[in-house]
Amino acid sequence: MNVPERINALRALMAEKGYDAYLVPTDDNHQSEYVGEHFKARAFITGFTGSAGTAIITKSEAGLWTDGRYFIQAEHQLQGSGVKLFKMGEPGVPTTLEYLSSVLPQNGVLGFDGRVVAMGDGLDLEAVAAAKNGRIDYSQDLIDQIWEDRPALSEEPAFALDESYTGESTASKLARVRAAMKEAGADIHVIAALDDVCWITNLRGNDIEFFPLLLSYAVITLEDMKLYIDERKLTDEMKAALAEDKIMLRPYNAIYEDVKNLPSDASILVDSARLNYALYNNLPKTASIIDHMNPTVIMKATKNDVELKNIINAHVKDGVAVTRFMYWLKKNVGKIEITEISAADKLEEFRKEQEGYLWQSFEPICGSGEHGAIVHYAATPETNIPVVTDGLFLTDTGGGYMEGSTDITRTFAFGNLTDEMKADFTTVLQCNMHLANAVFLEGTTGYNLDVLARMPAWKRGINFNHGTGHGVGYLMNIHEAPCGFRCAIREREKQPLMPGLVITDEPGIYIEGSHGVRTENELVVRKGPKTEYGQFLYFEPITYVPIDLDAVNPDMLTAEDKEQLNSYHAKVYETIAPYLSDEEREWLKEYTRAI
Repeated sequence: MNVPERINALRALMAEKGYDAYLVPTDDNHQSEYVGEHFKARAFITGFTGSAGTAIITKSEAGLWTDGRYFIQAEHQLQGSGVKLFKMGEPGVPTTLEYLSSVLPQNGVLGFDGRVVAMGDGLDLEAVAAAKNGRIDYSQDLIDQIWEDRPALSEEPAFALDESYTGESTASKLARVRAAMKEAGADIHVIAALDDVCWITNLRGNDIEFFPLLLSYAVITLEDMKLYIDERKLTDEMKAALAEDKIMLRPYNAIYEDVKNLPSDASILVDSARLNYALYNNLPKTASIIDHMNPTVIMKATKNDVELKNIINAHVKDGVAVTRFMYWLKKNVGKIEITEISAADKLEEFRKEQEGYLWQSFEPICGSGEHGAIVHYAATPETNIPVVTDGLFLTDTGGGYMEGSTDITRTFAFGNLTDEMKADFTTVLQCNMHLANAVFLEGTTGYNLDVLARMPAWKRGINFNHGTGHGVGYLMNIHEAPCGFRCAIREREKQPLMPGLVITDEPGIYIEGSHGVRTENELVVRKGPKTEYGQFLYFEPITYVPIDLDAVNPDMLTAEDKEQLNSYHAKVYETIAPYLSDEEREWLKEYTRAI
């Protein structure tokens, strides 16, 4: 079936169930940002494959809501589908809730699969239906009924990280979680977010492509913990270690019935953004529900000294791989055939040479020429084009290593560049450096600092339609709560920046039909001096790959800019040169020269 046929089949089921609208989000049962093949229902019903978006199907209209990263991609993929694109955040574009409020008739029925809708979102949808004297039905996965060849749930095996990687035992983490539960007044904590469960258990898996996560849930009491998982994924050694920490194994889907039998007078800690609506509705109605961000969110975002040492080692390895890739590109573009896909494959070859490498940490974004202007572009055999011999080539990629995950964007220059390309490249460099150079008081949020990364672009009347940076997990989610850099504050990013946080710095400029530029380094938040005004913090860049000087216009840089760039390049050379061949090292000396 093509997309229009799928929508027609869905509408037939909606009519059968008496639904006026049906909502299909991107999420899986765990509110994950990226989902396994089994859960790609929104992509199935719309044809849009980006990582963020919500579909709403009514009797007469089908709509897709997505953010600025995906406007260009969505416009291409929705052509001929009959699905209308709603550009989130743009003037005059209704939110999903506003749209439902306008299209849901009096006494109407809104349907969705309650397992893939977050608790907080489900409560909002309840309110929309109630305002029309209508109701919601969250019991039906209609997509499953029309998706004939739907992929099965992953059965990939788990693997464990010992304390040389994590720096903390499961027993210690559980003790900290239980202390936070007591502080919140809770005696039970229900967790559905995969990264929170993986962090506590020190387990990882391969249930979502690129992301080393395990499909699992947890119910923690003050005495023990139940881990809901397909136990075929675990070795006997893993099971024994879990048992030692009083962690009992239960079948993956058993949690939905088990939580119905929790004590009726329990105080249950949940996170409305990270628990699904169906699971929430199965909690005892007489229980006291404490809605609070999972305590593990801040715990895992604040990396300990062992984790930071490992993460930096991962970045050294990744820096060697990406620097060698840059050298290879500079020597071969225009001489041999190199396409977006073959370049991405070559980069992974260099990464695979590094000890402890597992797999890419997200789908590679390699955009040549005008494709660089598509913020989250992923080349396909149909779109794959050669790397430009005159212009810019944007690569946003990452590696997953036993020591941690990396995320790096470099834009490479080849042949003759226009003055506009050089100006855009240099502006983005300034945006990146001005944020990285910040010194700030403890208590400052990413929202407070985002302007530093936009000011050089804003002075030219240019903006980029995405956040400037996101937290990075330790061999888990590449986008990790609760901190980020963006100019429009998000409820879940109000947490001040804290020492030990790893966060990206990735401004960009995108000229549709011509080129794109993005430069991304990862930063660690470090403690600076403490004065009578409070504790000061600063950023330490931990990405070690040259910025392509072939695209820099030095006349646009201030003396301070040049000093900062030269200092960074000196660090790159010092860190990476020992791992290169003589020829590569001589080349690196040229590409990290002082300007």
